[in-house]
Amino acid sequence: MTSRLRLHNRVALLMALAALAAAVTLPFLGFAPNRLLSGRPVPLWNAVQGLGGTAALLPGLVLLATPFLRPTRFGLSLTVAAGGLFTAGLVWLAGAEAAALAQGASAAARTSFASGFWVMAAAGLLAAVDAARRLGLGAVGRLAVGGAVAALVALQLASGHLDALSILKEYANRREVFADAVLRHAMLVVAALVPTLLIGIPLGVAAHRVQAVGRAVFPILNVVQTVPSIALFGLLMAPLAALGAMLPGSGISGVGPLPAVIALTLYSLLPIVRNTAVGLDGVPAPVREAARGMGLTPRQIFLRVDLPLALPVFLSGLRITVVQAVGLAAVAALIGAGGLGAIMFQGLFANALDLVLLGAVPVILLAVAADALLSIGIAAATHRIGVLPGRSAP
Repeated sequence: MTSRLRLHNRVALLMALAALAAAVTLPFLGFAPNRLLSGRPVPLWNAVQGLGGTAALLPGLVLLATPFLRPTRFGLSLTVAAGGLFTAGLVWLAGAEAAALAQGASAAARTSFASGFWVMAAAGLLAAVDAARRLGLGAVGRLAVGGAVAALVALQLASGHLDALSILKEYANRREVFADAVLRHAMLVVAALVPTLLIGIPLGVAAHRVQAVGRAVFPILNVVQTVPSIALFGLLMAPLAALGAMLPGSGISGVGPLPAVIALTLYSLLPIVRNTAVGLDGVPAPVREAARGMGLTPRQIFLRVDLPLALPVFLSGLRITVVQAVGLAAVAALIGAGGLGAIMFQGLFANALDLVLLGAVPVILLAVAADALLSIGIAAATHRIGVLPGRSAP
């Protein structure tokens, strides 16, 4: 009796082949005498030393086999676990090799992640995400998987295993300003969200109730969205500087947080207004009629019927708004708003890639965390009202 090898998951196969090709052809790390000079490539096999290095790559071997496993819960769960452990294992390998390279090298030497690391880590994470989707994990399950991978990396950070990597050296040099930059970045996003919600929700309600309002508001907001962010920041500089000159002592100026918050608010209005209006439009008329027949006042119908039923669509717009604001706030550093973008641009101007990563990685993590938390809120709201997931504004 013979058995035939059968492919069951083309996505997992593609990710496994990408990781294998990166492991063979691309450098895993780069080692340079300092951050201004180009480093020499360090292949993956140089980092795989001893039992620990081999064990760290074992999940990668499992990933090579998972495309041929039947799509059962066990097979998909194995793919999720292998993808996450593979990514965490790559980080461990990078930290171990960086520590080995640092021995005998000068304090200015830098060991950075190279293209091979990024491709393999991305392949592992994408394979895990695809398997989690096929497994039918909800927002909470996906967040748990992501949290487990993040916890494995956090343990390495806390133990000091990754201290020899260049990005951690950049962090050590800027430890005091880094926390302030993260806080400033979050404050910019929150400062933009408050006026966005105060203006956007009433506008969305008005656009739902009066079609003329929607016809007037949406074209304007669509135009704002088409203006490049850096151009919008520049357009606000002149009028705000003039206003600051007219009102001395008011703190208004053409650069700094104020134009950044105004620009972020203008960008954030469209998804909030549109999803508020679309969510209210989607409330079935018979439901409102039933509520009216029960004697509810228009205010009670709006609060007890319209808002709960429109909540999932509204939260979808809020998720888009928050993720977009987290990313755009980085660009606001160009007009003196500060935040993590300031670290990124310092790295760009100094041609220091790891300094760029020190600013970029927290921005990505903030966006992913906001997306995950709001996804859980959307799933909870959808489950509560019994509406199928995926309902969103067109």
